Amino acid sequence: MDEAIRNTIVAIIAEAGRLPVPANTLADEADLYQAGLTSFASVQLMLALEDRFEIEFPDRYLNRRSFSSIAAIGQVVGELLSQREAA
Repeated sequence: MDEAIRNTIVAIIAEAGRLPVPANTLADEADLYQAGLTSFASVQLMLALEDRFEIEFPDRYLNRRSFSSIAAIGQVVGELLSQREAA
């Protein structure tokens, strides 16, 4: 994952994820739900990601797995950015 994208994702998690731990202390593979991410916060996180990256999460990505870790979010965001650029 691109470092700039990772840093942006971590900043968005810190702002919208409402975690009880600092987002920048989490490993890329750490389970965000175990770290305290709620269903409501995951929706807020998705909206913030869409706004910042100017993407839209299609239905196939609207699941717990897509938002389970920094790495998972990075993979999905990367795919959506690639699709946007190819369009």
